[in-house]
Amino acid sequence: MAEDRILLIDDEAQFVAATAKRLRRRGFSVLEAPSGPEGLRLLGESPVDVVVLDVGMPGMDGIQALREIRMRFPAVVVIMLTGHADMEAAISGMAMGAYDYLMKPAD
Repeated sequence: MAEDRILLIDDEAQFVAATAKRLRRRGFSVLEAPSGPEGLRLLGESPVDVVVLDVGMPGMDGIQALREIRMRFPAVVVIMLTGHADMEAAISGMAMGAYDYLMKPAD
């Protein structure tokens, strides 16, 4: 059985490193991207099953990245990461096709 592949897209390096480590311990293959454009580049090179996408990033924010992912990679499941200040954006992301959202910090 192939392992599930997850792409973490978040500009908080420590959060990404800790989350990736925890997911790898559970048997997932994890790719990491510090920005929306980098995440989209990785998606084009290496298909994944799930994208965990931060809403609040500089430059291309999570909603813009979600829009691109939905257009270019419609089969990928996207889970939005949000803080309290970005709740409306996460709910908007759900309306745009995100599977679900998690509040940061996520367990």
